[in-house]
Parts: sequence; structure tokens; C-alpha cells
Amino acid sequence: MPASPAHDLSGRQHSHVFDAGNRAGEVRTQIVIAVTALTMVVEIAVGWWSGSMALLADGWHMGTHVAALAIAVFAYRYARRWATDSRFAFGTWKVEVLGAFASAIVLGLVGVAVAVESLVRLARPEPIDFKIALIVAVVGLVVNLVCAFILEGAGGHSHAGHDHDHRHDHGHAHDLNLRAAYVHVLTDAFTSVLAIVALTAGLFLGWSWLDPAMGLVGAAVIAVWAWGLMRDSARVLLDREMDSPLVGQVRSALESDGDAQVADLHVWRVGRDRYACIACVVADAPLAPDVYRARLEALPTIAHATIEVNACPAKSCCGK
Repeated sequence: MPASPAHDLSGRQHSHVFDAGNRAGEVRTQIVIAVTALTMVVEIAVGWWSGSMALLADGWHMGTHVAALAIAVFAYRYARRWATDSRFAFGTWKVEVLGAFASAIVLGLVGVAVAVESLVRLARPEPIDFKIALIVAVVGLVVNLVCAFILEGAGGHSHAGHDHDHRHDHGHAHDLNLRAAYVHVLTDAFTSVLAIVALTAGLFLGWSWLDPAMGLVGAAVIAVWAWGLMRDSARVLLDREMDSPLVGQVRSALESDGDAQVADLHVWRVGRDRYACIACVVADAPLAPDVYRARLEALPTIAHATIEVNACPAKSCCGK
């Protein structure tokens, strides 16, 4: 086998670490794990002793969130550790997105478990010590709000329900892994509010049935938030973002001379606000690939571009 020529490849090679990660998000998530785990133990113990379904559900809900938050931390660490491993074609950032998807599944299972237990309690009501349960529920709410504030400071999360479509703000970074942690904490806060409402009504009005009823309401909201997180993380994992406005901007930039036409184009996310693209350009008077690549410099979110250039073999090729 002939020896490979000694070409200078330095100008053509580059790092595939497209996202530096979110170290602040990782550290703050670890803090939240410690706080949540402690509160979980207290709520489960008091909920079991007092007989409050809303409080007990909130405690177990926190327990599953500890596991989900641990997934988020693992994803951060794994992505950072293997960031420069050449076996990952476009870096390790999607490990964080995979963590968010796993967290969404855990969140959905929590919603199902809360709904089932609430239905059981509706069918077979049990006595509740409203005063003790109410005190602990308020403490749980305070803890959840503190945890949400801690994660809020790390940046990168989006709204819990994520009603707006992230495809329309490709320039704005969203850490899906951190968002998963944030949603878990926020659902804890929401179920704490429901528990407080149910326990207050039970204490002053005698409405014991409201406790498991609020459990069903909480389960429904948890399911909605879990679906939104699962949908958005799956969209990134499956590279289903060809309807992003960025795709049209890439096409317009490459065809800006009036001669070139993009015959094939693929755009996908390789970081929170970084994309890669592969384009096949056809032109009557084709230019060097670097010329077309330079046209994409006006789109800073394009971190990696591979351009294939083809000359039109006949006028019919370009429809002329």
C-alpha cells in the first residue's frame, strides 16, 4: 500500500465539540438533588403517618425526581468526559438530550402512578391528619420553590409547558437537560400547591374526597408537561428539524448569486444553539466550496458545513 502524502491538513480540521456544556446547570442540579432527597424523606414519613394521599404522592413524586435529577447530572458528566472522543461523529451534546428524554419518561410514569393511587383512594377513603399534613405540605412547597430558583439561576431552561415552538427561535439556547430538571422541580411545587388546597378544604370543610381528587388533577398536569418534554427532546434526537426557519436561511444564503441551486440539504442540531449542515449545490458556473461555505458565515448558528458542488452538465439540468 502506497504511503499517504504528507499534506498540511491543519486548515481543514477542526474540533467537533460544538457545545461546551452547562457546568453551572450541573452544579445547581446537584444542590437540588440533596435538598429534594432530604425533603422527600420527611414528606413520605409524615404522609404515611398522617394518611394524606396528596402529601404521600408528593413525597414519592419527589423521590422519582431525585432519580430523574441524577440522570441529568450523569448526562452532563458523561457528555463532558467523552466530549473529545472521535467515535462521536458530532460530539456528545445529544447525551444531554437523551437524559432529558429519559427524565420525561420518568415524569410520565409518576403521573400514571399518582393517578392510579388517587383513584384507589377515591374508591376507598382513608382518614387524614390534616393539620400535620398541611404543615409539611407548606414546607415542601417552600423547598420546591427554592429548588426552582436555584435551577432558574443556571439559565438555559424554557417554560415548563413549553407552549411556544422552539423551532422558531433557533438562535436562543435551551438546555433540554436542565429543562428536564426544572420541570421535575416545578411539578413538585405544583403538586404541593394541590396538596395544600386539598388539605385546607379537608381541615375546614371536611372535604376528604378533595385530597385524592387533587391527586388526579396533578397527574393530568404532570402528563402534559412530560409529553411536552418528551416531544421536544425526541425531535432533537431524531433530527426532525427540517421545518426550522434556519433551513430556509441556509438555502437562501447558498443560492444568493442567482446561479446556484441547492439540490439537497440536511440541517440538524449538534448543540443547544449550534447546527451542522450538508448541502449539494448545482450551478452553471460552479464556484469553489469555500465560496459557498463563506456565505453561511452570516448564520453564526451553523457550526459545521459540508458543501458538495456540481456543474450543470446541460442546460436542462437546471431547468433552463
